[in-house]
Amino acid sequence: MSLLVVGLSHRSAPVSVLEHASLTADAQVKLLQDTLAAEPATEATVLATCNRIELYADVDKFHAGVAELSTLLAQHSGVGLDELTPYLYVHYEDRAVHHLFSVACGLDSMVVGEGQILGQIKDTLALGQELHTAGRLLNDLFQQALRVGKRAHSETGIDRAGQSLVTFGLEQLAAGADVNAWAEGKRALVIGAGSMSSLAAATLARAGVAEIVVANRTAGRAERLVQILAQYSLTESGGGVTARAVDMGAVPGELARADVVVSCTGATGLVLTADAVEGALHDRPAPLALLDLAMPRDIDAGVHRLGDARLVDIETLAEASADAPMAADVDQVRTIVSDEVAAFGAAQRAAHITPTVVALRAMAADVVNSEIARLDSRLPGLDGKQRAEVTRTVRRVVDKLLHAPTVRVKQLASEPGGAGYADALRELFDLDPQTVAAVSRADLNDTDGVGRGRV
Repeated sequence: MSLLVVGLSHRSAPVSVLEHASLTADAQVKLLQDTLAAEPATEATVLATCNRIELYADVDKFHAGVAELSTLLAQHSGVGLDELTPYLYVHYEDRAVHHLFSVACGLDSMVVGEGQILGQIKDTLALGQELHTAGRLLNDLFQQALRVGKRAHSETGIDRAGQSLVTFGLEQLAAGADVNAWAEGKRALVIGAGSMSSLAAATLARAGVAEIVVANRTAGRAERLVQILAQYSLTESGGGVTARAVDMGAVPGELARADVVVSCTGATGLVLTADAVEGALHDRPAPLALLDLAMPRDIDAGVHRLGDARLVDIETLAEASADAPMAADVDQVRTIVSDEVAAFGAAQRAAHITPTVVALRAMAADVVNSEIARLDSRLPGLDGKQRAEVTRTVRRVVDKLLHAPTVRVKQLASEPGGAGYADALRELFDLDPQTVAAVSRADLNDTDGVGRGRV
């Protein structure tokens, strides 16, 4: 395993850099294609969220891999390499596995314990599978990361260590008040209809707002979200919230009517300027609460200077969550992550030697068949029963001779530093490297898509 991750996140870079380094969906596809075309990488996938961009790859050269992945991130993110480099972090092999498992459990999130990252990891794996850039290593890694994340949430109270980014943002807007009491009866404007906006709308509905207006550039997506909210209202909140969709041109008018605004779009420029918000404030008696969950930002940071508006954005959330208390459950999750990293490494190292063991047993079977054929030519008088008994005896002898060393070599190979045992086995038994490679290819073809499946 030569797993390498190069990335940046809210922990390593300021919000201003993360905004400029954001990747569109098309940029992610091109980044993966170019990464796979680069010499050091044999498979790759990218985890891109509102506060992190991480490029994962299986590389055959560490230093060349770091240089190539860093350069590609700079090219596709639109940020110069010199500007980006000080904020990049690099993890390799077991440290890379540990990092992804920690991310999957919410330990590396802006709000510790948030569960939305699992959906983003699932999307990352699906993209790599769809583009055929994720091979055996990354399929195994990301599927195991999903299982580790689910285990952390089911076996510990990590959910109590923090809330989703949406809930945490609303708590910041409520300024210490109970969110449900603060939200009850309010009118909300949700700009965007993606996964984060949908989560925000559902959270607001659950908190007790009276009305939710959804504005989106694609009317169909806004209408679908409204339909979901209508069904949610009937099943979860007793019909207490109404929802309707509007086009983006209606936002200025809706802004004047709203009490709470949540924005999370994929726009590359501002969706709400400070002047637009200031204009809406003139037409309303009460203060306006705004939550900007987009990266790059949707709402002008100048809104912070307006007296009758309270803006909570990614930068505000980063500062607030830095002082959030850690629950005791975090230690339990860290133990789970450490155990799972060790198990994953052992499984990968053991899998590395399996083709060599299979090739050894195939060679032994060929030797047995050859010797039985030779025996037939020398003792043509053997009847079928005698020949079958001799064949079974020879095969039992070979199996017994190979059993202990092959079991032991698998055990040794699963331990740290055990990668060299496959090479030793090939040397000792003079195995043809092409035969071993053929076994590896056959195993990979057997597990691609169907065998591994999608989570």
